[in-house]
Amino acid sequence: MAERDFFSRLKRLFSTNVIVRNIGGRKLKIADTEKVQSVARRHLVDRYNRLYNNMSGMSGYNQALYQKTMRLGLFQDYEAMDTDPIVSSALDIYADESTLKGEYGKVIKVSTDNDNIHDILHNLFYDILNIEFNLYPWTRNLVKYGDFFLYLDISEKFGITNVEPLSTYDVTRLEGEDPENPYYVKYMLESGDQRHTAAGASKLEFESYELAHFRLLSDSNFLPYGRSMLEGGRKIWKQLSLMEDAMLIHRIMRAPEKRVFKIDIGNIPPAEVDNFMQKIINKMKKAPVIDEGTGQYNLKYNIQNLTEDFFMPVRGGDSGTSIDNIGGLEYTATDDIEYLKNKLLAALRVPKAFLGYEEAVGSKATLAAEDVRFARSIERIQRILVSELTKIAIVHLYAQGFRDQELVNFELELTNPSTIYEAEKIELWSSKSTLARDVIGEGLLSSDWAYKNIYGFTDDQIKDQKEQIVKDYQEKFRRGQIENEGNDPAESGEAKGTPSDMAMGRTGHELEDEGGSPPGGWNGA
Repeated sequence: MAERDFFSRLKRLFSTNVIVRNIGGRKLKIADTEKVQSVARRHLVDRYNRLYNNMSGMSGYNQALYQKTMRLGLFQDYEAMDTDPIVSSALDIYADESTLKGEYGKVIKVSTDNDNIHDILHNLFYDILNIEFNLYPWTRNLVKYGDFFLYLDISEKFGITNVEPLSTYDVTRLEGEDPENPYYVKYMLESGDQRHTAAGASKLEFESYELAHFRLLSDSNFLPYGRSMLEGGRKIWKQLSLMEDAMLIHRIMRAPEKRVFKIDIGNIPPAEVDNFMQKIINKMKKAPVIDEGTGQYNLKYNIQNLTEDFFMPVRGGDSGTSIDNIGGLEYTATDDIEYLKNKLLAALRVPKAFLGYEEAVGSKATLAAEDVRFARSIERIQRILVSELTKIAIVHLYAQGFRDQELVNFELELTNPSTIYEAEKIELWSSKSTLARDVIGEGLLSSDWAYKNIYGFTDDQIKDQKEQIVKDYQEKFRRGQIENEGNDPAESGEAKGTPSDMAMGRTGHELEDEGGSPPGGWNGA
């Protein structure tokens, strides 16, 4: 009963996929695991659902079967595209750039002010999920299919103890099943051969907290599923494949060089020309052929293939035996292939230099550091990964007994491979600091004006910053006292060696063995 109560509470917690907790006063922290606030699904149109609705009047029509057939058609194209070296390299680059290690050798960074939560989540990601090894194939599948499903093996006492990837072919996402809760989500595993989906061997339906659904929400037309990064180049890839096949067929069929033998037949009667020519051909070219009946070599002439020559009888003014060469036809559509290849690379958003082409690669270690457009794509993929990893972390913390604000008292961050954003941020703050220093130093404007108009601070923020500046000066003075006088003002309550201290006749050495005030202090002290 206790176990059922625990999982029923977990189901209620993820009934809307939005976890809201009060973190003090009127401040709320929201963990939106499905990004429902940024994607108003009720106002989006699923093009596949429109197709289903248009065909619903057809006799013998099965909506679920038709939907699965359409998805499988897309997946088959993606599988074929993955065999292409250009597309396969692009998928590898996406996965590599999204899962780089940070400056401290960590793939994912856990930020929290609770050391216990930090240790629990570090154990979850690095020991249970083995994130350093598994995040790469998870990301590659996400980019390839647009979706990736991960089954969570949850224990009431220990939380998540194991995860198992599920095949994208077998999992169906169901939304809108509960009219009272439009955000209720559950998943269904297709029945049948499940040798490669171990988690579904004894269960066909899963609640939202049992599965982590990574999906690329870049196109509302593909909802409730994600859109593959290969979708934009799917048509171009087919055209490029056809063009390359045409080039190969042309080169095989028309490229070989042939020779023309012009044989002088002299005064041979026309009726004997064919026999004469055949006799010459048999002497010059005899190809051994195995007789299927006897298994012996039969030295008869083969049928003409691509490399066979031409024998032509000539007489009269063209008399005289000669041999001429006929060159093969050259393929002139290489520009068309290059045009389609450039369009495919544009759809994949990967510069040609990183796919082994002629452009020189820069000195940067990552592609995202070279190209700002690619860096934005990587950042979007990382946001999706962090969203579902946050959901997994919340499930684990809830099972560990965390409630209220502690349940969302953490932030996850993947390593951004691009230094462009950091450089832009540093340059912006440097410009603001220079401007503020100039207007205040020249006496043109007040510091409050600079705080409000340059930095965009409110009155409360300005007051808080001024108090913090005073504390910084106090800490600086304290350190100077410790360094120069060996005195900690915070403990002794005295300031030694300062100008005001010297002006009052104190040198800071009054309490040494000789000198100083008498016991009980000076009179009137």
